[in-house]
Amino acid sequence: MKFADRLDLFSDEVFASLNQKRLALEAQGRTIYNLSVGTPDFEPYEHVVSALREAALDPAMWKYSLRDLPELKQAVCDYYARRFGVEGITPDMVASCNGTQEGVGHLGLALLNPGDTVLVPDPCYPVFEAGAKIAGAKLEYYPLNAERDFLPYVAGIDPEVADRAKYMIVSLPANPVGSVGNDALYDEIIAFAREHDLLIVHDNAYSDIVFDGPAGGTFLAHPGALEVGVEFFSLSKSFNVTGARIGFIVGRPDVVAAFAKLRSQIDFGMFFPIQKAAIAALEGPLDEVEAQRLKYQERRDALCDGLEALGWERPNAHGSMFVWVRLPGGRCDSMAFCEELMEKAGVIVTPGASFGPHGEGYVRMALVLPPAGLRDAVAAIAAAGIRG
Repeated sequence: MKFADRLDLFSDEVFASLNQKRLALEAQGRTIYNLSVGTPDFEPYEHVVSALREAALDPAMWKYSLRDLPELKQAVCDYYARRFGVEGITPDMVASCNGTQEGVGHLGLALLNPGDTVLVPDPCYPVFEAGAKIAGAKLEYYPLNAERDFLPYVAGIDPEVADRAKYMIVSLPANPVGSVGNDALYDEIIAFAREHDLLIVHDNAYSDIVFDGPAGGTFLAHPGALEVGVEFFSLSKSFNVTGARIGFIVGRPDVVAAFAKLRSQIDFGMFFPIQKAAIAALEGPLDEVEAQRLKYQERRDALCDGLEALGWERPNAHGSMFVWVRLPGGRCDSMAFCEELMEKAGVIVTPGASFGPHGEGYVRMALVLPPAGLRDAVAAIAAAGIRG
């Protein structure tokens, strides 16, 4: 059977390859420190679990949902006001999705025609590219590099490319590079969108994991953002519910409606007990979220301090649950280094090249072990003699 040509657009998934090698090393009895996948090791909060459990006992909750509950949409609106200080978000500006991975992946099908242009960061989370490719769009990259603190630099984007672009994806705090935006940057991005008549699609999965400064926020809090953009907002990392796949698109009503129309053709809506769990998270206390942020910061410090002590360049790690690490000792092949690190030290990380051309020369490490575990991983790296 001949399969769809679009499958040729995608390479084999790097995590699957790394996982096979991990299993082989574990079979040899090796101690493994897996810092490759960003799945939180913290537990979901009890009030969220209780809401799901209670809803699941009701047989009516097991039917097709076909819609977002009105109270769920209102809870998102109220959360944006309570958590981010953004007034004016209304239910027609909100639609659910099964996590932002699926949301970004499907958005292109609602907005793009074959041949349209999309601006994506490089390095970037792979679904930013995949969603555009599935829709038959042309990718144009804007670099995130150390010289500009791994932040978008819109003045460096070719104006002709920007004029062709249908939308631009921005991700802050950024996976994989760990950079965090600021007011001036968002103002520049909004002005850029207006100048070139393009939509901004902001990925805000890590708003509650920001270090060394003000609390994380939202793109939609900035003047003009609601006229030029939408935001994918996730509960996965803040509330440790990654497997429940709870995400939302929030912002311009016409874009939200187009996304919801597409989604109505390919699924029957979010499982009602999960909607009830989402409401509990959005309406509940946030003290545990803040305590968890501080724990992530402790992990960041343990890992970055340890690597710097080995002579590595201090990683870029201002937000998200990842640190972006330049290869030590003059190495330049990120996949080869991942294999070396795994074989010699038992530490599994993700090659930077899997996030785009500008990712080569780096690896991504996830903060998914407690500080003691991260210090043990650094000790294993030191014992293997992998120094800067």
